[in-house]
Amino acid sequence: MTLLGPILHSPIFGIVLTVGLYWGAVKLKANRRWVHPLILTAAAIIAILMLSGIPYEDYRKGGEWLSWALGPATVALAVPLYKHASRIRSRLAPVMTGITLGAIVSAGMTAGFFHLTGASMELMFSVVAKSSSAPFSMEIARRLGGIPELAAAISVITGLFGSLAGPALLRLCGVHSDIGIGAAIGTSSHGIGTARLMESSELQGSVSGFAMAAAGIISTLLMLPVYWWMLST
Repeated sequence: MTLLGPILHSPIFGIVLTVGLYWGAVKLKANRRWVHPLILTAAAIIAILMLSGIPYEDYRKGGEWLSWALGPATVALAVPLYKHASRIRSRLAPVMTGITLGAIVSAGMTAGFFHLTGASMELMFSVVAKSSSAPFSMEIARRLGGIPELAAAISVITGLFGSLAGPALLRLCGVHSDIGIGAAIGTSSHGIGTARLMESSELQGSVSGFAMAAAGIISTLLMLPVYWWMLST
């Protein structure tokens, strides 16, 4: 452990551990279609840290580098979006209507549920933007008095659930078009769902990337009246 000490305290540890486990999970998925690489990687990292006693702070040094890489990776979605821009533009009105209604229903049902259960305002504002990507949900929670870290965790869990069950659930409900599936997954499951769709259909992934960005902006705008009301009280 003494020899490994400098490595464990460096960002290299978190990067190598995460990338290595994810690579192994992807290889495993090739033979076992039920494997979800993101969930398996996260579970393996948690197990390794707990069993080895390695502090999370040591892992986070490298994990933060990977989190930073999410920015360029998200921007890279503009490439397939540009390739399919004409098809998205031709259905822009129904796509934007669906995204807007999805953002409203998601926030409204979440807020209504937590209000009926008597949850605190802090908890409600931490999860009200769960369908937005983590940067949006964290900032919304921060501005409204919620817990940004909890908002990020709930956002990731929402994305994982959507990537696992979303496409199958949509087909069960009779949604089969690439644009419809992409708009629904992007609105509800943001980046994780978008990455899942990109594996099988570039068009679905492109629409999902557009919906993810639009839903984040719309969710933020929906929260402005609440923020202004809180400032005035």
